[in-house]
Amino acid sequence: MNVRMGPWSLRVAPRALAVTALLLVIACAAALAAISTGEFFVSVPDILTALFGQGTPVAELIVSKLRAPRVATGLLVGAAFGVSGAIFQSLTRNPLGSPDFIGFTAGASTGGILAVVAGGSALTIAGGALTGCVVTALLVYALAFRRGVQGYRLVLVGIGVNALLLSANSYLLTRANINDAATAGAWLTGSLSGRGWDHAIPVALALVVLLPVCAAVARPLRMIEMGDDSARAMGINVERVRAAAIVSGVLLCGVATAAAGPVVFVALAAPQLAQRLTRSPGVTLASSALMGAVLLTVSDLLAQRLLAPTQLPVGVLTAAIGGTYLAFLLRKDRH
Repeated sequence: MNVRMGPWSLRVAPRALAVTALLLVIACAAALAAISTGEFFVSVPDILTALFGQGTPVAELIVSKLRAPRVATGLLVGAAFGVSGAIFQSLTRNPLGSPDFIGFTAGASTGGILAVVAGGSALTIAGGALTGCVVTALLVYALAFRRGVQGYRLVLVGIGVNALLLSANSYLLTRANINDAATAGAWLTGSLSGRGWDHAIPVALALVVLLPVCAAVARPLRMIEMGDDSARAMGINVERVRAAAIVSGVLLCGVATAAAGPVVFVALAAPQLAQRLTRSPGVTLASSALMGAVLLTVSDLLAQRLLAPTQLPVGVLTAAIGGTYLAFLLRKDRH
């Protein structure tokens, strides 16, 4: 549906708009449920007053210091993974072309493990994860480059690099002392436990900076999906668009992994679910981001409440959900 506003024309997809609005409502409801429930119940009015610094000391401690930062980190990390997955699935023209499969998450894990083994702090581990993700992306891009980067080459090279990095990660864990191995193993699972505003703010800044870039390349990426020659015939600088998309997707994946660890399958499932619900071609940025936020926040809520008082790392639940979805995807799209 086209909407004209003076000299401007805006195309609106009612179904995509409705799905995006519904996902936004679900994300807000999940966030409120995660903040309000637990050993100490906090009502919605008390949550709002506590966030504005006008609640009771107990409510402010629970909401502002403990629960709200964790929920905010989950929402932002899920959104970052969702957008990153959407970018790479469009680049590779393959639903398996997510950071989980083409080595970027494994590279971030390698960087994080090396930082743990070196005795680094939480900030050093986050920096190691981001560095590992970027270095792995450069390696995969270099190996896949041959007169440009084709989607199938990127996927195949990424799967090979991913296998090598997973082996390297296992080796590093066997060579580490028991305390470092336990710390690295817990981080590798992916968790939002103990996350504060210092984890949420960097992801928010990354999204503010990189989302406009992703929005700018979304339409050219849709043209590139039809083939490089067709895109060049329309005046699109294919390699420049592809490079900008890869840089944005890698940085989003790296920052998200640095904040919450390598939470698996969110980047795979979120864009696919969003695209199937909206039935929109190309990169569905808003719905993919919100779907990633919903998946991670709801998974963390279930991980906290499902086996209370024992809490599961959120990565355990996303792996179970994502593995089930992957099996469905492979069965449905056997080709």
